[in-house]
Amino acid sequence: MPVERYNPKAAEPRWQERWNAAKLFEADTSAPGETYYVLEMFPYPSGRIHMGHVRNYAMGDVVARFKRARGMNVLHPMGWDAFGMPAENAAMQNKVHPAKWTYENIAAMRAQLKSMGLSLDWSREFATCDVEYYHRQQMLFLDMLDKDLAYRRSAKVNWDPVDMTVLANEQVIDGRGWRSGALVEQRELTQWFFRITRYADDLLAALDDLPGWPEKVRVMQRNWIGRSDGLSFSFGLKGAPEGFTALPVFTTRADTMYGPTFAAVSPDHPLAKRLAEDDSKVAAFIEECHRLGTSQAEIDTAEKLGYDTGIKALHPADPSWELPLFIANFVLMDYGTGAIIGCPAHDSRDFEFAQKYDLPILDVFVPDDTGAGVADEVFSPPKTERVRYVRWAGEPGTVITVQEAMDRSLAQFEAAGWGRRETQFRLRDWGVSRQRYWGCPIPVLHCEACGVVPESRANLPVRLPEDIDFDKPGNPLDRHPTWGAATCPQCGGPARRETDTMDTFVDSSWYFARFTAPHANEPTDPQAANRWLPVDQYIGGIEHAILHLLYSRFFTRAMRDTGHLDLAEPFRGLFTQGMVVHETYREGTEWVPPADVRITGEGASRQATRLSTGAPVAIGSIEKMSKSKRNVVDPDDIIASFGADTARWFMLSDSPPDRDVIWTEAGVEGAHRFVQRLWRLVGDTAETLDRFGGETAQGEASDAALAVRRAAHRAASGVTDDIERLAFNKAVARLYELVNTLQAILAPEALERDAALRTAAREGLSILVRLSAPMMPHLAEECWAKLGEEGLCAAARWPTVDPALLVDNEITLPVQINGKKRGDITVPAEADKGEVERLTRLLPFVVEALGGAEPKRLVVVPGRIVNVVV
Repeated sequence: MPVERYNPKAAEPRWQERWNAAKLFEADTSAPGETYYVLEMFPYPSGRIHMGHVRNYAMGDVVARFKRARGMNVLHPMGWDAFGMPAENAAMQNKVHPAKWTYENIAAMRAQLKSMGLSLDWSREFATCDVEYYHRQQMLFLDMLDKDLAYRRSAKVNWDPVDMTVLANEQVIDGRGWRSGALVEQRELTQWFFRITRYADDLLAALDDLPGWPEKVRVMQRNWIGRSDGLSFSFGLKGAPEGFTALPVFTTRADTMYGPTFAAVSPDHPLAKRLAEDDSKVAAFIEECHRLGTSQAEIDTAEKLGYDTGIKALHPADPSWELPLFIANFVLMDYGTGAIIGCPAHDSRDFEFAQKYDLPILDVFVPDDTGAGVADEVFSPPKTERVRYVRWAGEPGTVITVQEAMDRSLAQFEAAGWGRRETQFRLRDWGVSRQRYWGCPIPVLHCEACGVVPESRANLPVRLPEDIDFDKPGNPLDRHPTWGAATCPQCGGPARRETDTMDTFVDSSWYFARFTAPHANEPTDPQAANRWLPVDQYIGGIEHAILHLLYSRFFTRAMRDTGHLDLAEPFRGLFTQGMVVHETYREGTEWVPPADVRITGEGASRQATRLSTGAPVAIGSIEKMSKSKRNVVDPDDIIASFGADTARWFMLSDSPPDRDVIWTEAGVEGAHRFVQRLWRLVGDTAETLDRFGGETAQGEASDAALAVRRAAHRAASGVTDDIERLAFNKAVARLYELVNTLQAILAPEALERDAALRTAAREGLSILVRLSAPMMPHLAEECWAKLGEEGLCAAARWPTVDPALLVDNEITLPVQINGKKRGDITVPAEADKGEVERLTRLLPFVVEALGGAEPKRLVVVPGRIVNVVV
């Protein structure tokens, strides 16, 4: 009788309990064998997982289960990136403590993730807001302070005067605070920094040794680090205030040194600040610049503004060559020297500025005589471009590449003694101070007698106080009545605590190392860290390609130099998955969630209706799932309706993992139908096999048995390669194909009369179930039990492939008659042309076409085609 439908609601919790009871996924550092560390970027505990989480963690889980099945000692942990602004905002809005909000969200999301059946080592779980975690982070900070990798200095920040806090550039929108709407001010505040620039050269060079990273990510990091080799020189100054006799400048384009028509300094340059002291118009201009934003993107797109100081900059090669000196809003103080040489003919920003202020434009080079030139990239041509220089350090009219001209100019300017070669980086030291409560306290004290003093390690952790309020804007730590009082560990006198907390990027910059020994008294157990690290496969979104990954690379080096581990790179392999997208729906101006939409028709006749009102709904574009457009699908609803394995299977099957996946109800339903098909195939076949017991066929295998074995082993070989390459959608396609093949061969009647086929069926189904286990682990366990296999499928070894079954003993060739295909012929792979001709003549459709006559020609192209001409 047909097997009952597979019931995921009953099966999935049962197998999850079995895995937990067996502690199947708990990693043992001391266990023998090759280690493998797979890690997905850990989530922020917002309260609910979304379909992006499902896709991300399903991919990582496939890798973890696959590597475990291949005999590796696998570490696959989970934790929570739990500090940050959302918890503080929730505290202010809902009158709830950030810790309560955070830990309640963690509990809810943990339950959701467990319902997915992920093979996670929950014994290593932690949240970055756990005192045990940030205690060790404070230890790391003090170690970095000892090595001069942490320091304090004054820096310009975005200050929200209403919320009384520092804002990141991304939190300033049109010059206003993203939450308060107040006009943002530029302030100088004393901040804590990590000296990431100390490793700039190494961070850049080591990217070439990361072949397991996507090239696009490495390019993004190279650009962010931004090494620039160029010329360092000084303008003389005429008419400047006392004490300002020269203006240091760095340029990457030494070849354009004979094309400037102005010079400019940043609004934050010391010279600009000095001028503002005596001139209210200068002060007002600088204030206007500060309201325009601080991010590079905002500055690049903003209108170029300048203030002519009246000072003249004197060209170092010819002091009689005087250039007007401006204060300009597009010049950044934290890049180069905060001053630029303006060459409008060969820099787009300089060009825009010169046009606005009617400044001359001098060509240094023009397209060469061949016409190849720089017609499309007149400002900054490729360094390999050949151009004709008309104003430069060499002989006018020279046709030379841009790079060659820069090198020759540098050499001549150095020889003349008015400039020198220098390397600079776009990368700046990492400011980690945040005026927030919900973050890791910075473990330093301020003593009137001793100055800034590290907290004694014996006094760690510096705990966040629990009795805080958010009734007023600003950092609650600043106004806590007792928390800030402390004793100086050097002189024993009164001191006050640092009230800044650390940037939450710090929390996520070393968590992967803590997972290797989450209960160690020190930040790491070096022996465990060195055994597990680097992470073999790291999986996460492309949005973290720069800062998180760069900071993690810096932190690993800092931890090495402070004795906590012995490596430089944290992640050997990196994979950035695509997003989950969905159609958008709208009734008037209101976005409608997919759960409230009913779709009818297909193609151009598709229509949407709102279930709750019956009103027509407009079908919009396919976009990333977001709360704002309400095109989200709740994973709990999918798991409740179809089961976790269906959700996992669909996420893995619909598109290449590095591309976006379009979530459709039809696609999910199709995935669920396949779940049921696989279950019926295994269940129905197992019932037939059970009637014959554990027999083993003797003698030569039948053609059907050989076909089953060949299909199963070829699928095993292909799926193995696909998972190794993270080509999950291709692995899924092979399993579809294998199920189709087995269904076509393993009919009950065929099984009953063919003992060899029954033996092959047991082997083939065993391989099928083990191949599907990383993607659909619960269904695999149910099928494993149905086949009468011992133990848990999650603990079973990966199928061993017989290479002999991967070789084709037969080949199928298309047969054409007079150039049109009429059928196929299957022949032994080793058959010669004569044998193929003989067998072709016997084909019924060839016999019919010949009508008893001989063919005019019979052409055999070995391994490709047969053509009969009648």
